[in-house]
Amino acid sequence: MKRKIVSVLMCATMTAALFAGCGGGGDTQASGDAAKTDDAANDAADDGASEAAGDDAAADDGASEAAGDDAAAGGSDGGTITIGFAQVGHESDWRTASTKSCQDVFSAENGYDLQFVDCDNDSAAQIEAVRGFIQQAVDYIIIDPIVSTGWDTVLTECEDAGIPVIIIDRTIDDSDKYVSWVGSNFKTEGLAAGEWLKAYAENKGISEINALVIEGSTGASATIGRTEGFKEIADANGWTIVDSQSGDFTEAGGQEVMESYIKSYEGKFNVVICQNDNEAFGAMTAMKNAGIEYGVGKDVILVSFDACTAGLEKVMSGDINADFECNPLAAPDVEKVIKQLQAGETPEKEVYMTEHWYVNEDVLSSITVNGEEQALTVVTQEIIDAQY
Repeated sequence: MKRKIVSVLMCATMTAALFAGCGGGGDTQASGDAAKTDDAANDAADDGASEAAGDDAAADDGASEAAGDDAAAGGSDGGTITIGFAQVGHESDWRTASTKSCQDVFSAENGYDLQFVDCDNDSAAQIEAVRGFIQQAVDYIIIDPIVSTGWDTVLTECEDAGIPVIIIDRTIDDSDKYVSWVGSNFKTEGLAAGEWLKAYAENKGISEINALVIEGSTGASATIGRTEGFKEIADANGWTIVDSQSGDFTEAGGQEVMESYIKSYEGKFNVVICQNDNEAFGAMTAMKNAGIEYGVGKDVILVSFDACTAGLEKVMSGDINADFECNPLAAPDVEKVIKQLQAGETPEKEVYMTEHWYVNEDVLSSITVNGEEQALTVVTQEIIDAQY
């Protein structure tokens, strides 16, 4: 009953907040209305009002006290907050870091019970994992969505169960029935890669760009955003995107796609864009095996995304020219959202991670993205040691 009471109160607060927008006043009003409703029910029971109202008030006796205890102590079992996390899979170094971030923050020592499911890039399995969390009656659900659509039904089920959902990393396009999204602006990453390539080519006197793109997983918001962002700059500058195919965010996928590209386009490209570091590692293997020189001062400019430790090592060695960070350490920001909810506050709908653009050569200090000057960071060992 205690969990039911907290869920009902939380749903009332969140519904009111959606009508009120991002302003704090809407949340205060929602909390006040919920308290007034609860007080009215209790008063009706005490005065011997209708039988139905009396039954509800009797069942909910002490609701305000129970809700206060939960907000102060944590989860519904007297202190432990139970969280269900439906992770994409384990396809990359980035994903491993994302998982570890959640496991470190939402540990038993920190007062959490983390129920973790590796969905192995199976979107149907991820939907079922979320339904499993609903059946377990967890306090919160975290989802890193494999694909961006097909979510409204199960998120409605979460809403009906009174379980707040927090989305991390990739986005959901067909539903807004979640509390907050915490992650990166993937299109901005793609734009940044394009703006850097434009400035770098001008600096090096390169007049023609013929690029091959190794995309991430089909349907993933990271793939969509990075592809759109880079293509926008390519089209604006008259570059040729020779081909663009999915490497599924894996090293094996990157190598396979690059081997196919080499057979079809050898000698016809001077830029390779890989939408994560693992794909870049695979592309490097394929080019090395084919005798194609890539990286700083070589025939092919190699650009990557994610900026994991191994990726930055390849930037410092000159094998990768530039690497555009996608920060995987979302858990601390997710915890802030949960603490706001525990306190009856309304979190921001979108929380963006802090990220950096990494390069090998100290020939450009910054680029302009969406009209904003953004710094370029030359990779050093100190930066690598501090990276995830």
